[in-house]
Amino acid sequence: LRSGTQDVAAAAGMAAALRVAVDRRDSEAARVGALRDRLAALLSGIDGVRINGALGRDRALALPGVLHVSIAGCEGDSLLMLLDAKGVECSTGSACTAGVAAASHVLLAMGLDTATARGSLRFSLGADNTDDDVDVVADVIGEVVARARAAGLLSAAGGRTEGIS
Repeated sequence: LRSGTQDVAAAAGMAAALRVAVDRRDSEAARVGALRDRLAALLSGIDGVRINGALGRDRALALPGVLHVSIAGCEGDSLLMLLDAKGVECSTGSACTAGVAAASHVLLAMGLDTATARGSLRFSLGADNTDDDVDVVADVIGEVVARARAAGLLSAAGGRTEGIS
């Protein structure tokens, strides 16, 4: 312990914030979980989308604010950049692997193949998210997936565009 005056005002403020958070925890988890479920239903309507993790197996075990998907025929980095350009923030992996251009070791350990793991995105939802945020994803996701798949075809063809429209 260091000597000095304790920050009583900050401790009281933290206690008040914790009381509010605990009081609202159940209703907020339900609200955010409903957003996650709506986003999952929207993404599930796209050919080649796989819901990963607990949500794909047992909804009761899933975190309310996390949706993890893999999109066949797409590179996660392409999806990420295209979504970012449309104002959608998401992630291809955890913060501890940011900037690593490799399939997630966690997804591989879960049994996903390398291509599926590399085509994965994590959407995180929280207190600031609304139905409008899900609507933005709904408005852009079809175009984004089509462009990411076309980019993958171009890459696989060595940059040639024959047969790609």
